[in-house]
Amino acid sequence: MKARSTFLIAAVVGAFALGGCAHRPPSNAQVGTGVGAVAGGLLGNAVFGSTLGTVGGAAAGALIGNQVGQNSDYNDGRRRRR
Repeated sequence: MKARSTFLIAAVVGAFALGGCAHRPPSNAQVGTGVGAVAGGLLGNAVFGSTLGTVGGAAAGALIGNQVGQNSDYNDGRRRRR
């Protein structure tokens, strides 16, 4: 039952996240935040095996993914101006 409700929550959140970006493609920073949060949450759960580890890993992954995406956006902008 817990796995089913977790999947349902993830599906609803994913649908809202994708719906917010419907008018234009997401930036690399947005994609990095999402991918980092998911990867960090999975890694935090695997390493610590607790809710706190999952949430902490997701937060850290989101921050790191956002920074990597911002750097990519910045570098893409520099290449276009040349």
